[in-house]
Amino acid sequence: MAGETDLDRMLASLAVERRPGTFTFVTGPWKTLKSVAHAEIREAEGETLVVTIDDARAAGAPVEFEAAWLTLTVHSSLEAVGLTAAVSRALADEGIACNVLAGYHHDHLLVPVESAASAITAIETLTANPSRVVSDTSRDRG
Repeated sequence: MAGETDLDRMLASLAVERRPGTFTFVTGPWKTLKSVAHAEIREAEGETLVVTIDDARAAGAPVEFEAAWLTLTVHSSLEAVGLTAAVSRALADEGIACNVLAGYHHDHLLVPVESAASAITAIETLTANPSRVVSDTSRDRG
């Protein structure tokens, strides 16, 4: 099923859901965590796994970043332009760090756990006034 490509429609139908739990990124000799990883990224420097804090601590892995996992529930196309930029800008305007993972059906954001409520509010505010963001984002392309 093809996803949405129109930025106005994506923003108008955008909702955000918080995945239960608190997450962290681990890398290095933590292959035992692979079976419980919620995401895996392979880089030239090695694998990065996104796991729950509880799983990381149980394995003895260091916890350097505690994150809330937010899912943008709009089904955006993999070829959609502007959604990540609009959401990232909304969070940046609030001073909220954002680590983005794209799945086939949805985009996922890992934000500092203490900023989760503010991040959700910023995204909800974005959906309430998408025309401002669309024009701001399109200005950046030129």
